[in-house]
Amino acid sequence: MNHLKRDTIIGILFVLITGSVFHFLYDWTGKNPVVGLFTPVNESIWEHMKLLFFPMLSYALVLIFRYRENYPCLISALCLGILSGTFLIPALFYSYTSLLGKDIFILDIATFLVSVILSFWLSYKLTLSCRLKSFSLCLCLLVCILFICFLRFTYRPPNLAIFEDPLSTGYSVSP
Repeated sequence: MNHLKRDTIIGILFVLITGSVFHFLYDWTGKNPVVGLFTPVNESIWEHMKLLFFPMLSYALVLIFRYRENYPCLISALCLGILSGTFLIPALFYSYTSLLGKDIFILDIATFLVSVILSFWLSYKLTLSCRLKSFSLCLCLLVCILFICFLRFTYRPPNLAIFEDPLSTGYSVSP
């Protein structure tokens, strides 16, 4: 197995484990406001997007440092992977809750799992195909904008459903 493929699989495991820990870290740290910038501070879908975004961004920086010379399209591919995986979380959540009419815990976990795996798979394939190299700057800027949005909206969210707890927006969990 080549090194990039191996490190992609390790990245999937890293993000799954780190994202799972991040889900509880804010409460475990006594609601530390700095920790809250990078981990969910409530049960909104927006805050849960951080579970993929920040761990994958961290791991992507490691991959970029390690492989940027050997894979010239790595940066653009990882940026698209981060963006795709992050936005796949609300897309899958709202799709399944619209179909089923309710939020189901095991499907929430599956949403995270699928989003992480697809984001890394896409990054890996696009790194090898080199289709996005000309979009590197644009994709990096979009990741930076999303980073800033996460920081800005953590404690000052807009009045939109994605920033609210799904329990309060009608996506109630059945007993």
